Amino acid sequence: MSTIAAVRRTSPRTAVLRAEARLFRREAGTLFWMLGFPPLLLVILGSIRSFRKFDAGLGMRVIDVYVPTLVLVALIVTGLQAMPPVITGYRERGILRRMSLTPVRPSALLTAQMGLNGAAGVLSALVCLTIGRLAFDVQLPKQAVGYALAFLLTVTAALALGALISALAPTARLATGIGMVVFFPCLFSAGLWAPVQSMPHTLREIVVLLPFGAASQALEQAAAGHWPAWSHLGVLTAWAVVLTAAAARWFRWE
Repeated sequence: MSTIAAVRRTSPRTAVLRAEARLFRREAGTLFWMLGFPPLLLVILGSIRSFRKFDAGLGMRVIDVYVPTLVLVALIVTGLQAMPPVITGYRERGILRRMSLTPVRPSALLTAQMGLNGAAGVLSALVCLTIGRLAFDVQLPKQAVGYALAFLLTVTAALALGALISALAPTARLATGIGMVVFFPCLFSAGLWAPVQSMPHTLREIVVLLPFGAASQALEQAAAGHWPAWSHLGVLTAWAVVLTAAAARWFRWE
């Protein structure tokens, strides 16, 4: 009987997770931008011959710099473009309010969304690392523990930023708009247009105070075999804490 009771206690959350996973798999466009776009962009950049040659200014090949950057792109797309419209849409249609009247709490749906999107971001990052290693001879992170820590903090910050957008946007359309406004500055700070270390000094000092600028530097340092600078890890931690607290403060179920 205790087993049956345990199943009954856990089945509602499991049912929500399974339902959200089925819906998640049907979003072909969203899945492409999360799982297909970063690896595809990596292949395109890696196909540029000059990017595979040593750059004296960077101290490495350009493609070596872009693998950590595209790992971040996957997380940025996941946090800012994929998750907020879904959660805001549920609230807009009254789904979260109706769920609050059932044994399944709305938090179960929020947890499922964050888990699925986080897993997609991790998978996309692993694909980028694999393609970089097999296709372009980019070394795997030499400081694996430091890389994993920086990556985990970045995932947390990206999902927290997405949750904050979901909390502030009253409609799914507006959540998409806000996400797009924040999206491009995040890509810039991650080093998509220009590697962070090649930016002018003043700009670089500003960028590394932003979550994805700090993440870019932390991942690059760990990839090279060094422990990420505590300043970068501290910036990531601070952003993750502040964004999570803000999302929790302003998030509403209806």
